[in-house]
Amino acid sequence: MTTTTEPVGVLLRRWRERCRRSQLDVSLAAQLSTRHLSYIETGRANPSRDMIRRLCDELDVPLRERNVLYLAAGFAPVHAERPFADLGAAREVVEAVLTGHEPNPALAVNVRWELLAANRAMGVFLDGVSAELTRPPLNVLRATLHPDGLAPRIRNLAQWRALVLRRVRRQLARTSAAGLAELLAELEGYPVRRTGADPPSPDEPADDLVIPLRLSSEHGELALLYTTTVFGSPRDVTLDEIAVETFFPADARTAGLMRAATA
Repeated sequence: MTTTTEPVGVLLRRWRERCRRSQLDVSLAAQLSTRHLSYIETGRANPSRDMIRRLCDELDVPLRERNVLYLAAGFAPVHAERPFADLGAAREVVEAVLTGHEPNPALAVNVRWELLAANRAMGVFLDGVSAELTRPPLNVLRATLHPDGLAPRIRNLAQWRALVLRRVRRQLARTSAAGLAELLAELEGYPVRRTGADPPSPDEPADDLVIPLRLSSEHGELALLYTTTVFGSPRDVTLDEIAVETFFPADARTAGLMRAATA
């Protein structure tokens, strides 16, 4: 668990500023006076456990960081953290979603993009990735953008890389999760190989409504869209940080290739 020696008021002010919210806005939404919130942020008043919860709800603070705020205020952490294997019914739900999504790829990752579980169709993705990159804990983004990973097979690498990096930057700004800044710096340092399928610029508008991942495989070129699913109202830190990434065929040809590849 992350620990800190900073006062709880300093931490709350930092989260408020990260969300670009004014004291007036937050105090109205959390049902306290602006003066009281100012006193909390400057250390002139100590927030109760319930006040911390209300402010965290309003600022959408991740559960891991909420525990840090409780500790900084002198309270015991509220949210437990269990390994993925010990999540019981929640783990069964994740695995059911992954299995039910076949023959299309699906995987579950934590906040640092480390692989927690995947279905059989993910084998199409991992073919050819170096053994060094697939050792536990397998980092999905590292395996995707590394020159020894999927990068040589991604037909629109510059475009896809730009999309991935924007997503990690937004995630870092929202969660301030440990390890994400280092991962982002590593990903940004990988060389970019332009392919004939790449657009002239990663920022150039495409004809597609959604940017697909165009991936070469032994079965042919795949065009895949993705969605992200998270649990609503989690109370466990591990569950709060799980994202289920599901890929869908972007065209009928890809759908047929995925069925053939996992038959």
